[in-house]
Amino acid sequence: MSAYEVNFDGLVGLTHHYAGLSFGNVASTSNKNTPANPKLAAKQGLQKMKTLSDMGFKQGVLPPQERPHIPVLRQLGFTGSDAQIIAAVAKQSPQLLSAVSSASSMWTANAATVSPSADTADKRVHFTVANLNNKFHRAIEADTTSATLRSIFKNETHFVHHAALPQQALMGDEGAANHNRLGGDYGTAGVEVFVYGKQAFGGMVEPQRFPARQTREASEAVMRLHGLDAAQTVFIQQNPDVIDQGVFHNDVIAVSNRNVLFHHQQAFLNQTQALDEISQKMSALGHQFISVEVPTAQVSVADAVGTYLFNSQLLSKPDGKMMIIVPEESRQNQRVWDYLSSLINSNGPINEVKVFDLRESMRNGGGPACLRLRVVLTDAELQAVAPGVLMNESLFLTLNNWIDRHYRDRLTEADLADPQLLIENRQALDELTRIMGLGSIYPFQQ
Repeated sequence: MSAYEVNFDGLVGLTHHYAGLSFGNVASTSNKNTPANPKLAAKQGLQKMKTLSDMGFKQGVLPPQERPHIPVLRQLGFTGSDAQIIAAVAKQSPQLLSAVSSASSMWTANAATVSPSADTADKRVHFTVANLNNKFHRAIEADTTSATLRSIFKNETHFVHHAALPQQALMGDEGAANHNRLGGDYGTAGVEVFVYGKQAFGGMVEPQRFPARQTREASEAVMRLHGLDAAQTVFIQQNPDVIDQGVFHNDVIAVSNRNVLFHHQQAFLNQTQALDEISQKMSALGHQFISVEVPTAQVSVADAVGTYLFNSQLLSKPDGKMMIIVPEESRQNQRVWDYLSSLINSNGPINEVKVFDLRESMRNGGGPACLRLRVVLTDAELQAVAPGVLMNESLFLTLNNWIDRHYRDRLTEADLADPQLLIENRQALDELTRIMGLGSIYPFQQ
């Protein structure tokens, strides 16, 4: 059965700014208070989607969150009109206003964990929305993310949706950013690899400087919800030492595609043992596991964090080889670029590198892999997806014009106090849901 890995990239929202809210994310905190460029951010992401679509890769679009998030401010005791609430919050707690104007939805790898139908007991595609419990501004996203995914993947014959896990640190779940799938052809059964930062019950080690955002307990819950076979599932702990160096998700230190895992020498705790388990479980399915391990001597953890080398996309080309998608920052770092040059000339599985300018995402702490949610779909499942979200020439032109009409060129934290920004946001999102045929997915549309 033919199947495809469809990348669903997130559109950046109208309140895109550098808030520095993500403790543990070095790029995010280091750019705090500098002016951001929402229009450029949205266009950079859209251009990446269109370019990959033109190259023959299937590509979908996920809409941004409604921001600022007025319902949570009302829940916190602010009253009056929406404009009065924004004025009060701006005066009393500008940091809170920044938080409720922020969202991780441009980084759709955090939206949910997805298991393809080839891996699940009921042979349907399963989605579990991430609770993103570790950060307040991200933990308020789950309801809209769930409504969005349920609207796009509506057909119950093919798709199953699970609510976010309980909003508590024990069940901290960051979605696909800590989930890999390894195997052969996309339509055949694979091995799902869950990477966690700490184990709440009985764990021996965890990071000391920065928080571990994903727990083993949460990953095990997702496995149960998705009906995955233990013989085809692997749990690995991320190296706590690299979390303390700014590797806040697994996708900052490792990325997979088909039978290849591209990762750093220091990515995992007990790395040899972990890779052996993956290899054995893949072998039982008839697949040969290929580990492409990058030595610390060639690329340090600091280089990996600064360039997001591993927060890349690995894409399968028609000739069976793979292309790696990296941000411009990887080209600007001589050590990383030297490594990539040697990689694509090594006669290994990865033989092409493509560079994108994703400055706006990078400054907020997210590289290429952050920007997409990977959904493996068969022909029948792809036909069941809401058609208005799939990238083509018409959608690209429409969205580009939409961005031109609605987005501001420049945004600072002080601009968030402007009540007009809320009006602009709602008008834009109302139009976007009509363009994409998604119905009423936002709180203001209810």
